[in-house]
Amino acid sequence: MTASTSLGCWAQTAPIEIHDRISSSSNIASNRVALTLDACSGEFDEDLILFLRRNRIPATIFATQKWLMKNPQGLAMLKANLDLFDIEDHGENHIPAVIGVGRKVYGIPGEPDILHLRQEVLAGAQVVGRATGVPPHWYRGATAEYDQQASDEIRRMGYKIAGFSVNADAGATLKRSQIVEQLRHVRSGDVIIAHMNKPRSDTAEGLSTGLIEILRRGLVFVRLDEVDLTEFTAMPNHVE
Repeated sequence: MTASTSLGCWAQTAPIEIHDRISSSSNIASNRVALTLDACSGEFDEDLILFLRRNRIPATIFATQKWLMKNPQGLAMLKANLDLFDIEDHGENHIPAVIGVGRKVYGIPGEPDILHLRQEVLAGAQVVGRATGVPPHWYRGATAEYDQQASDEIRRMGYKIAGFSVNADAGATLKRSQIVEQLRHVRSGDVIIAHMNKPRSDTAEGLSTGLIEILRRGLVFVRLDEVDLTEFTAMPNHVE
């Protein structure tokens, strides 16, 4: 295999970070934005959910089996407010949707093969369905990056992949002022990603300030089960 051929093969299989916006074909007004929150593993950010409930801000929650099993109190609060919170599939064990022994994203090992990917997606979906009584239709993989083989398989399984256009908290690592600044860039049609599994982070405080500013600008929050998404970029990113 020549060097150029090797590089071509790598380019075809490199994982991508999928960036989505709300589709203009969605049957909703043009001033809508979507808030999505990942519950990877870890704990329950009760302050964030109480803020959303108090201000009637809907959100799409991507929860893993690990998080759902560890946080019954958090699950109970979400289930008590299913008019606001749609719970979707974040996988069984929070494994990135990249296929191949030894491949990693952000240092997290991916799947060795397609069968393990299917297990990750289906087991996560089953636990969400059992927990809520509503089967999920959206999937977001750990790290929100996918290689072509994985994304094709997820869609063949009948799930829509949820990307994003604004990363509000960078995996719950940003400080309050940084989160507020990120949210100042939100415009109509954006899909925000943040996290609800790290209560000792600044995410709840930053979102509480930034989301109120978004509402004051006349934007309205919707859930992903109310819209369609359109991919506008797909950027190669943090493969190892």
